[in-house]
Amino acid sequence: MASPYRAVIFDMDGTMVDNMRYHAEVWLTLAARLGTDGRSDLTLADFEREFAGKKNDEILAQLSKTPLSPADVERISQEKESLYRTAYAKHLRPLPGLLAFLASLRAQSVPCAVATAAPRENRDFVLDGLGLRAAFNVVMGAESVRRGKPHPDIFLRTSDDLGIPAASCLVFEDATNGVRAARAAGMDVVGVLTTTDAEALRSAGARWTIHSYSVLPHDLIEALGLSL
Repeated sequence: MASPYRAVIFDMDGTMVDNMRYHAEVWLTLAARLGTDGRSDLTLADFEREFAGKKNDEILAQLSKTPLSPADVERISQEKESLYRTAYAKHLRPLPGLLAFLASLRAQSVPCAVATAAPRENRDFVLDGLGLRAAFNVVMGAESVRRGKPHPDIFLRTSDDLGIPAASCLVFEDATNGVRAARAAGMDVVGVLTTTDAEALRSAGARWTIHSYSVLPHDLIEALGLSL
């Protein structure tokens, strides 16, 4: 039976690499400095749950006690991402089984893409740092769409660039915002259990959940038409 999926789209942070804690720790530091209105009790889990997948300007609009100018948003965003890259650099590694999974998709000529809220410098940091750039036909960032996740914009734009209908794309995501975005785009989703529990990802719309790419559900392997 032919696979219902003609392409696979990956979120990046928390989905290909287990790095969300490093993002969240930096955001907590900046949030304290910005004097977040009514959010003095923010935790790492809050950032992983509420902000993952959103664009930096959207996050800062929620965090800052006073409105920020575009120049301030750009300055704070660059500072945040630089601090994150410094903190995570020595820990950079792919999730278990990811490289073999990508190789299997490539062997079956399945187009792959990245759809991430991460800015260009962070995409380069991960994809080039792990030697993964050539594995993807399309790499889509937040600057290419107006709204971040949970809106479907980035997944719809990615499917357009792939030239494959949204319903024929399978998405791998670690955050509820990302799962909701993919489902809003009409795509099936595999939830990756790095930051969010299976129940929450399934409630958001994930069809499958996995702990790593080393052990995939049998029906997911069959749906992709792979022999692993």
